[in-house]
Amino acid sequence: MHTTQIAQQHTAWVTRSLKSFFILSIAVLLTACSGSVKRLDINDDVMLSDRWNDTDSRLVAEEMMSDMLTFPWFRDYNFSNKGNPTVIVQTIRNRTSEHIPVDTFVNDIKRSLLRAGKVDFVVSGAERDDIRSEREEQALNAAPDTVAQFGLEQGAGFALSGSINSIVDSNGDQRVSFYQVDLKLIDMTTNREVWNGQKKIKKLADKGFF
Repeated sequence: MHTTQIAQQHTAWVTRSLKSFFILSIAVLLTACSGSVKRLDINDDVMLSDRWNDTDSRLVAEEMMSDMLTFPWFRDYNFSNKGNPTVIVQTIRNRTSEHIPVDTFVNDIKRSLLRAGKVDFVVSGAERDDIRSEREEQALNAAPDTVAQFGLEQGAGFALSGSINSIVDSNGDQRVSFYQVDLKLIDMTTNREVWNGQKKIKKLADKGFF
């Protein structure tokens, strides 16, 4: 009987010890996995890797659009015309091996020029089709004095297009990521290429960041 009691007490002690160890392990694991999240200023340059990021998109757009407005085409247009030149953004292709949100880059381009107040934009592609569909809906259902008229769209005088390319080189311990953005502006009337811009970015990352 005494031996049985000792065995039972030992079993109970082992069970309690295992439970305590399990609870302690869970606590340690949760502590190790816990982290913090904080808000950052959108202009903060946070480099978590050598990949293309939001800062690259914004800075490249601002620098290239600033360069575009220094070329003779802009001065010549202002000399011969009233108002701002009108630009349509055509295809900007991502030719890199990574996912780059080109729409974000296009919006950064537009914001840069619209903020300067020197260029107007007209929509293209699916967005233009949506606007035309809405105009058709208005013609059928809206009050006559509120209907947007057909045939009054503003035509673009210039078309902007380009590409984003990249080259990646690595020796196992370090990696160099090179990005090249090429943009061009075409006169829609004459087909002349009135501006050609290029921006290059090179990043070096140590092992552990890729």
